[in-house]
Amino acid sequence: MRVITADEIDAVLKFPELVEALREAFASDFVTPPRQHLEIGHGASAATGLIMPSWTSDAPGPGAYLGTKLVNVFPANGARGMPAVFGTYVLMSGETGAPLAAIDGTRLTHWRTAAASALAASFLARADAVNLTMVGAGALAPFLIEAHASQRPIREVMIWNHRAERAEQVAADLVQRGLPVRYEPDLEKAVRGADIVSCATLSNLPLVKGDWLRPGTHLDLVGAFNLQMREADDEAVRRAELFIDTPSALTEGGDIAVAIQAGLIGREDIRATLADLAHGRHKGRSSAEAVTLFKSIGSALEDLAAAMLVWKKAG
Repeated sequence: MRVITADEIDAVLKFPELVEALREAFASDFVTPPRQHLEIGHGASAATGLIMPSWTSDAPGPGAYLGTKLVNVFPANGARGMPAVFGTYVLMSGETGAPLAAIDGTRLTHWRTAAASALAASFLARADAVNLTMVGAGALAPFLIEAHASQRPIREVMIWNHRAERAEQVAADLVQRGLPVRYEPDLEKAVRGADIVSCATLSNLPLVKGDWLRPGTHLDLVGAFNLQMREADDEAVRRAELFIDTPSALTEGGDIAVAIQAGLIGREDIRATLADLAHGRHKGRSSAEAVTLFKSIGSALEDLAAAMLVWKKAG
C-alpha cells in the first residue's frame, strides 16, 4: 500500500481538473452512506470524529474503487498553534477490497472542499463575477480562493479575518503565487464589494449580514460545521436562493439546518443539491440579480472522487 503525502497531492492536483472530477462524480452512481459522527469529550474542549465511506457502484468490478476517510475535528487546536482538522484517507480496490493507498486526508479535504464550492459557483455565481471576498484566513482560505478563481474571471480578492496578521500573511503568500489578493480590515466593506463571498470559519455568531449582499452576489458557506455555529445571519438566508451540497445539510451544520430548526425556512425552500445541478435537474441561479447561497457540509463522495484522481495521477 502506497502512502501519498500532502506535497504529492499538491504536485498532481489542479482545480479545473478536480472540479470536473467532482462534477462527474455528483452526476454518477457513487454510493455514499451517512457518515458516522463520534462526539469526543464535552465543553470547550469537545471534539468530533467522523467516519466517511463511499464507493463507485453497487457491484464490485474492474475499475471500481471504495474508500473511507477518518477525520478528527479539534476546534481548540487553534490555541495550540495546530490545525483544527486532521484526517487520513484509505483508498481501496472496489473489485477486491485490497488497500491501494493511505492518503493525507487533511490535504485531500482542503482540495475537495474548495473544489466543491467552486463546482457550486460554476452554476450559482454570475459568469462575470470578478470580485471575491474571503471571510476567514485558516487553512482552507488559499484553496477556496484558487478554486473560485479557476471557475470565474476573478480580478480582485479581499480577505478578512479576526486576526489581521493571519489575513495579511495569507494575502502576501497568494500575491507571490500571482493572485490579486489584499487584506481588508472592514468586513462590511469587503462583503458589499464582492460578487462572490466565501466563508470558512469556526464562528459561533453570524458574520455576514444579508443587508450587505448586493444583487447578484453568490454566498459560499463552508464553515459552521455544527448546529452551534453560524456564518450568515437570518436575513442572508431569508433573501437568498438556497442550495446545498447534499441532503445532510438539512440537519447538519449551521446556517441552513439552524434556519430550518428555527422555522425561518422550510425544507421546500432548498432549490437543489450539487447532484441536482450536476445532473441538470436544476439550472442554478434564476437571474443575474438573484442572491444565491450555497451551504457545504462535505461529502465522502467528494473525498473518493479526489482520491481517485490523486491515485490515477500519482500512481
